[in-house]
Amino acid sequence: MTEHTARTATTDLFDAPDGTYGMRLTRYLPATPAVVFDTYTDADKQKIWFSILDEEPGVVEIENDLRVGGTQTAKWGPNADQLFSEVQIWEVVEPPRRLVSNSTGSDPSGGSMTTRVEVTFEADGDGTLMTVVQTGFPTAEFRDFWATTGLPGAFDRIETYLTRDAA
Repeated sequence: MTEHTARTATTDLFDAPDGTYGMRLTRYLPATPAVVFDTYTDADKQKIWFSILDEEPGVVEIENDLRVGGTQTAKWGPNADQLFSEVQIWEVVEPPRRLVSNSTGSDPSGGSMTTRVEVTFEADGDGTLMTVVQTGFPTAEFRDFWATTGLPGAFDRIETYLTRDAA
């Protein structure tokens, strides 16, 4: 085992000073920061990893203008009538080490929330520690869902994308 094993995945849940809820998740990914950054931000690669673990391909539409003030829009779901969506406005873009965005997501029922997301990519041996700090969750339940299901699922998909040709 390599030295990163003890830090493969960590989760920290916290109450934010503004009365909302936040989380910090870190995951080791088996590629350089530049490769992980590119996989995370390139719209064509996102279209693959968003659905890479799904039994049925569903719908994935993504456009990304990766620059400060630029916008990423993503829509995904099992079919056109059940789409989730997210619009991120990039506040900080520092390839390949840091991104900050204001993110508004909505579910098929029309419910939505806006959060602040900071993502860092830190070299760790031959891989990367990718850390996501997300604040602004309106309830602990929303935060806990994203900390236990939403974001770990995204990490799993990215890791699968990065390792699918390595086997």
